[in-house]
Amino acid sequence: MFKALTVTAFIVTTAISAPAAASELRVGFTLDALTLDPANHRKRETETIIRNIYDGLLTRDAKMKVVPELAESWKQVDPLTYDFKIRQGVTFHDGSPMTADDIVFTFERLTKDGAMDGQTSPRKDLVGPVKSIAKVDDRTVRFTLSEPWPILPAMLPFQEVVSKAFTEKVGTQGLATQTNGTGPFKLVEWRKGDSIIMERFDGYYGGATDIPPVGKACVDRAIFRVIPENASRVAALLAGEVDIINELPPFDMKKVEANSNTKVMKVNGTRTFFVALNNAKKPFDDPRVRHAANMAINKALIIDKVLLGTAVPLNGVMSPDAFGYNPDLPAYAFDAEKAKKLLAEAGYPNGVDASIDTEGAFKEMTEAVASMLTKVGIRTKVNVGEGSTLRAKWSPKGEKTGDMYFTSWGNGSLDPADIFVPTLKTGDRGNSAFYSNKEVDALLDAANVELDQAKRADLYKKAQVIVNKDAPWIFLWLPQDLYGVSKRVSGWEPSADSKINLHDACVK
Repeated sequence: MFKALTVTAFIVTTAISAPAAASELRVGFTLDALTLDPANHRKRETETIIRNIYDGLLTRDAKMKVVPELAESWKQVDPLTYDFKIRQGVTFHDGSPMTADDIVFTFERLTKDGAMDGQTSPRKDLVGPVKSIAKVDDRTVRFTLSEPWPILPAMLPFQEVVSKAFTEKVGTQGLATQTNGTGPFKLVEWRKGDSIIMERFDGYYGGATDIPPVGKACVDRAIFRVIPENASRVAALLAGEVDIINELPPFDMKKVEANSNTKVMKVNGTRTFFVALNNAKKPFDDPRVRHAANMAINKALIIDKVLLGTAVPLNGVMSPDAFGYNPDLPAYAFDAEKAKKLLAEAGYPNGVDASIDTEGAFKEMTEAVASMLTKVGIRTKVNVGEGSTLRAKWSPKGEKTGDMYFTSWGNGSLDPADIFVPTLKTGDRGNSAFYSNKEVDALLDAANVELDQAKRADLYKKAQVIVNKDAPWIFLWLPQDLYGVSKRVSGWEPSADSKINLHDACVK
């Protein structure tokens, strides 16, 4: 079943129990893969592992810029058509050449109902309105959309290319545990619940030319060790048993920095946290009350004391690393007295009673926000609920009965269309504030069909100005992803998409 020889397994077993060799890099990782089939999951941790075995048409560098990978280049022909020029000389791990037919097969498997031996890919909606994929010639593949979707290039780094022949040979069930990718590492063995062991693919074409160095992986072997417990993962790093750990708890940062052999590395994540204010009912239908709510929150204090400095304050919907981000939005400075005056102007001189819904994981942060709101006269009770129940309650199709909702929205593509549209366009699926502004809607619609990227960015910047002024949310923060890293590692840096790309990572 698993791709492993007895001799290889013995070598790897010895390597895991012995001190790390110079050519072996180990990652202490929170979760095991759900599958090794690129099309059959919806989990970032699973994708991180798969991405070291499989490459995609496009990828991102450490600064989150989208660059060609298996594609040599691409162009948008019109709002509904994208052409991708396929890189020559790429081989799968079994030595067979990668062709345009493999690209077509991969994306038909993702987009067509029942294409995975009767199953539909759970990743289908990640390729949006892709209507068809066609081979134009041996080096060109054309994507045709059913409606404009300018974030297609930003979403393609989430999809990896599989071999048509290999997949047809082993089937969907076989692809769950057997691999034949084009990535820098090939699978040696998957010990479920324990580790995933990979070795360098010496026939690797080199990867994205925009991400130097181009060539084979730096290390001979890469191992993802599954260590779910935070304390155990940190202990393994400090003991030198692993070289990189993900999801370093903020309270362990000092311990890692105090160790002479390890360091902390941070990167802005891609999830915006905010409090959705119910714009459809009193008191938050009045912008003065919404402004007062924003001025009541001392974000710097919460970030410092609760999040231990591991978040970036926001004045709007988007990450500072996102396309079209507007860096000139005015901040709602913490000003309790001005907040009280705004409440009085809005007709609430004695304050108001309100509630804020949240999930259990965010209870501490929500309580801090509620305490600050209460101090300015928005007397806030915290209601802890289950995630699916709260999402249903705060759906645009719901009854709109709540007051406030402490929540977040991920934007892995770092494109406004992936966060701005669903959360703030009138009636869209994630518009939990029930916000509606026709001018914002028009700007978002225009950006959706604009081919000129500079003009498109400007449309989003204008929309951000309006939303900042309307304040449908209490704008909060963007948490950082934290990693513990051995000082013997070089050539690696974390990226905001949470993936751990080991192609360029070296060990001393």
